Amino acid sequence: MAGDSPQASLFATPEPTADLVGLRQQCEACRRCGLAAARQQVVISRGDPKARLMVIGEGPGAQEDATGLPFVGRAGQLLDQMLASVGLDSNADAYICNVVKCRPPDNRKPTAQEMQACAPWLATQIAAVNPAVVLLAGATALEGVLGIRGGISRLRGQWHPWEGRWMMPVFHPSYLLRNPSRQQGSPKWLTWQDLQEVHRRLEAIATGAEALPG
Repeated sequence: MAGDSPQASLFATPEPTADLVGLRQQCEACRRCGLAAARQQVVISRGDPKARLMVIGEGPGAQEDATGLPFVGRAGQLLDQMLASVGLDSNADAYICNVVKCRPPDNRKPTAQEMQACAPWLATQIAAVNPAVVLLAGATALEGVLGIRGGISRLRGQWHPWEGRWMMPVFHPSYLLRNPSRQQGSPKWLTWQDLQEVHRRLEAIATGAEALPG
């Protein structure tokens, strides 16, 4: 319904699809919102669908719209570098996607209605990949998944148990590009601390030292 929040629609039953191949076919046919009219390509994911780590961002930019892959521009390159700095390969150790699958005009933030329209596709991805840990990159991902508006500076680096997995909000890489300082306490330094904690938790879950939230 039009009044539902993105969080509420994310909990709804995903669109019927057997697997991620079926999801792509359904997304390519999707006309749920106006973003479909101007897209070049639907941007579904990159990385390993069997990964224990999922990264969820905001939406495709120009390069993503052209290639059909998420996080391949400057922000994506920085994301790759930061994951690599804590021993994680973005293509082998993570599954990367966005809250919305089509590029918003002029790279603006997706509206609540656009996030709601795309929520079943994101819910299907989360269910199919079944990650142990999810990075919510930026305020839009935080809002689109957990329904929390704003507060990324306050909430980044904090664990949130959700649907049997661990969620951690972090600064979006595009924000870090605008704030390149690596001094202690800077956004980039804080994000590196966050990613080290993510790597620690992934290892602890893999070895059985920590359990997933009930």
